[in-house]
Amino acid sequence: MAQVVTFGCRLNTVESEAIRAHTAHLPETIVVNTCAVTATAERDARHAIARLHREHPHAPIVATGCAVQIDPARWAALPGVTRVLGQSEKLDPNHWHTAASHVAPIAASPHRPVLLQGLHDRARAYLDVQQGCDHACTFCIIPQGRGPSRSVPGDEAAAHVQAMVDAGQNEVVLTGVDLASWGQDLSGRPTLATLVRHILHHTSLPRLRLSSLDPAALDDAFWDVLANEPRLMPHLHLSLQAGSDLVLKRMRRRHSRGTALRAIARARQARPGLAIAADLIAGFPTETDAHHAETLAFIDEAAIPYLHVFPYSPRPGTPAARMPQVPLPERRTRAARLRAAAVPHAAAFHAALVGRCRTVVAERGGRGHTEEFAPIRNLIAEPGTLLRVRITAADGTGLEAHPWP
Repeated sequence: MAQVVTFGCRLNTVESEAIRAHTAHLPETIVVNTCAVTATAERDARHAIARLHREHPHAPIVATGCAVQIDPARWAALPGVTRVLGQSEKLDPNHWHTAASHVAPIAASPHRPVLLQGLHDRARAYLDVQQGCDHACTFCIIPQGRGPSRSVPGDEAAAHVQAMVDAGQNEVVLTGVDLASWGQDLSGRPTLATLVRHILHHTSLPRLRLSSLDPAALDDAFWDVLANEPRLMPHLHLSLQAGSDLVLKRMRRRHSRGTALRAIARARQARPGLAIAADLIAGFPTETDAHHAETLAFIDEAAIPYLHVFPYSPRPGTPAARMPQVPLPERRTRAARLRAAAVPHAAAFHAALVGRCRTVVAERGGRGHTEEFAPIRNLIAEPGTLLRVRITAADGTGLEAHPWP
């Protein structure tokens, strides 16, 4: 089996599992699945290729992923790289039997979802049901690497979920580049809520979870399914990016500060006790101290316990890269402040769970997560097991629990 090195998002990790299966007959090959979301991700992938070539000078290296799709010639020129494969090729087993070096245009039709049985210590499986993005955020290069939005039909997705359940999986996470846009390219333009209902009504899956969602795309049908489908986990991860209206406008996001606050309030109304997580970018071009303070205030007003914070990274070819830049040290300082702002909200959220019973998916290393995706430490259970526990203690980083009958 080839060695596969992965950079970037969960979607890349999912796709690397498929690549491993396709390259089982290539024991000497090294595959580097690149990411283009930040300059750091690209730099790390280039450095990895250089290191791998030094350590394995005779092994062929195949470069693929978003960064390769955007600029194939640059990656093909790196020492040790013998092939480059585009996004439409890397998941097609037929392309792993040719010696040609090329990148094909991104396919207009959806690739099939990837069926995984081992990712994340068997605790949960990830199913890719949507690819690409039709939006034009000024900071984002991903549409160039992933192409237009395209969806996996609901029947096909449900069949894959049931196959995962039959293989022993208790929790599945639906993933996509712009998951909330699922279905807009399919006949009848079904919505994400349609997909969630279809999967839950046509499978015996115990727990369904969703990856990051655009708050501007969440409709009444979504709030209804969140309120009325108990097997959809009470955990909402939103792609917010900022808490300042002017910054959101310059990012060309489709939501405002008020829209995001109303979405969070409606989520908590639909599902009391639900956990909110959010993506934020620190130090976006033109962001002032006052704009940064607005985002800090947003975190407090929305009481967000879980944050995924990125210091802004300029991507050549995007409008934001041509805007006045915030110095990198300041971006990093602001990112640290945003992360710190969530800690008291995480502590309060965790404290509210003390004394309650929860069902946890056990993970390797004695870890696990509740339905709300609150982290639990010091569990004793086989990874992937559903374990009923009572929460006994909490702090800003997680929970302690004991088995409960």
